[in-house]
Amino acid sequence: MAPLTIASRALAREASKTATLRSVRALSTSSSLRDGNYSSPFKGNSKASKIPDWGSYMTKNSIGSNNLVSYFMVGAMGAITAAGAKSTVQEFLKNMSASADVLAMAKVEVDLNAIPEGKNVIIKWRGKPVFIRHRTQGEIDEANKIDVKSLRDPQADEDRVQKPEWLVMLGVCTHLGCVPIGEAGDFGGWFCPCHGSHYDISGRIRKGPAPLNLEVPEYEFPEDDKLIIG
Repeated sequence: MAPLTIASRALAREASKTATLRSVRALSTSSSLRDGNYSSPFKGNSKASKIPDWGSYMTKNSIGSNNLVSYFMVGAMGAITAAGAKSTVQEFLKNMSASADVLAMAKVEVDLNAIPEGKNVIIKWRGKPVFIRHRTQGEIDEANKIDVKSLRDPQADEDRVQKPEWLVMLGVCTHLGCVPIGEAGDFGGWFCPCHGSHYDISGRIRKGPAPLNLEVPEYEFPEDDKLIIG
């Protein structure tokens, strides 16, 4: 056991010497850094140069010049983006707007001189038939003598016309959208042969499955002999 003990003591002494040398080197390095006794790799290479100088990496242009370029680029990109957005919106609105043929169909002008008293005409407006009847005085009186309370869709004749002699309404049955026949039915007005709906001389439903009167579209009389629908 004696040889092992001597060897262990020798190893311990060597380890103690190594630790002491490392401590001395660390203290020496710290003192050199504190006192500035080192060779700096940075600009100046002197004891007083404790802060690195990155001047060689900086741009040669001034800070103001760099900001000007940045602002210009941001402004240019903003202008280009705004112009693109405006063009996109304009194209979208242009495509969504009605075409010339659709605008032409939005309003229809009718010459009333071509419709004799007591006769019907049918014109096409927005893809739908429109009934225009030049009513006689007897037809006007007949339409007004009806008790409105007895009607399925109560509506006075005066509420359906602007001029008593001119009745304007859509020629579409309010039941399933068929086109009624004029001067027919049990009430002398219009009759829908599809399901047997009868309308009177004011276009009001009087008999059959239709729930409502024939619809009256928007129209006006810009002149006594002219009618504009739409």
